[in-house]
Amino acid sequence: MKKWTIQDRYGNTIYMTEERWCHILESRPELEPFFDEFLDTIRTGRRKQDALIPNEYRYFKQFDELLPENNHLIAVVIFKIRLDDVGNYVPNNFVVTGWAKYIMPKG
Repeated sequence: MKKWTIQDRYGNTIYMTEERWCHILESRPELEPFFDEFLDTIRTGRRKQDALIPNEYRYFKQFDELLPENNHLIAVVIFKIRLDDVGNYVPNNFVVTGWAKYIMPKG
């Protein structure tokens, strides 16, 4: 299975699997042409921590190519720690889902 690894603007390594991308496209097939923009949302977008789930972050970035229905891509990332093969704790940060949304510009 394919896996893409991205570094976010905060220095975190995050991965997305082909299975997760297919999951996103199941309910949002219109996002298929925006794969590179979706990864760029994680790479260079801003993020907001979930108030109820502290290890969940929503990354978001504006893309005018999504207009008129939407103007932002949103990616949900879970931050976890796992043990590697030699018993060291290492980051295990991964994309769980994503979508497009229209966010009103602040004026």
